[in-house]
Amino acid sequence: MKQQENRKETKEEQKIPGRDLYEWVQALVCSVLAVVVIFTFGVRLIGVDGHSMVPTLQHGDRLLVLNSMFYDDYQYGDIVILTKETFLSAPIVKRVIAVGGQTVDIDFESGSVYVDGKLLNEPYINELTFQEEGVEFPVVVPEGSIFVMGDNRNHSDDSRNSRLGTVDTRYVIGKAVFLAFPGPDVRTEERDFGRIGVIA
Repeated sequence: MKQQENRKETKEEQKIPGRDLYEWVQALVCSVLAVVVIFTFGVRLIGVDGHSMVPTLQHGDRLLVLNSMFYDDYQYGDIVILTKETFLSAPIVKRVIAVGGQTVDIDFESGSVYVDGKLLNEPYINELTFQEEGVEFPVVVPEGSIFVMGDNRNHSDDSRNSRLGTVDTRYVIGKAVFLAFPGPDVRTEERDFGRIGVIA
């Protein structure tokens, strides 16, 4: 028994020098690679440029975006990032108002938005929708497409603009799921860190 205990002690004493350091480096490299893979294929960090999504999002907000390869079942209310070079070369952030097969109508006199004949309850908007941009309503959204608008309705280029119109979901980069870092508020010019969290 004593000989076996002595052998165990001898093996423990004969640890390879630098082995602990090697294991730490290996764990660190694996962690970094996992983060790189996640941010390359799963999520990405994208900044908000402009004021078209006020008050929900501010210019300079940094958003975690779930890649479209993992999320393509867009629903009313989703905030998405899309790019269409014939409209703008930089990615834009908008809210999904309607999906394929639905009909969008806007009464620009009352500022009301209707989907499939029902008035939308839009507590997220900055003001009612009075700004026309060239698209004639009502509009039927083609299958595989979405109709998007900014929350700052009268200061947003979106699907009301005939250059953008309804958007094929293949142009969508992904869905914004988390506000990682706030930009300065357009009114106070201060950052509200209480806004950090899941995007509704």
